[in-house]
Amino acid sequence: MLVEYNRAFPGCAERIVAMAEEQSRHRQGLERAALEGNTCLARRGQMLGFILALVLLVGGVWLLHEDKAVSGLLIIAIALSSILGTAWYGKKTTLEELRQKLRELEGTPPPQPPAPVASTPPAPRPSN
Repeated sequence: MLVEYNRAFPGCAERIVAMAEEQSRHRQGLERAALEGNTCLARRGQMLGFILALVLLVGGVWLLHEDKAVSGLLIIAIALSSILGTAWYGKKTTLEELRQKLRELEGTPPPQPPAPVASTPPAPRPSN
């Protein structure tokens, strides 16, 4: 096809290839910038989450020290459950993404949820 373009307009094939190369470099630059931005946001979120959990844990220990056992234990439990919940959710999400990529590489469709089972109403009881 490029030969045909060159016949109609000399030098057109080189210009088309140059445009494709430039577009490819531009797209790769945008993808790199987006990836770096997402990485920066993820790090910032992790740091802020760690600081918040640390503040909650210290606050809970301080409340325990001040003889406010219920409040202190509640805050510590909230902090620990948020840390563990975040870790669990992150692991679950990562595993699901890996499974999705594996399915794409193998060319298998994603699993479908089971079809709902139609239930029939119970037969009426005969009256006595």
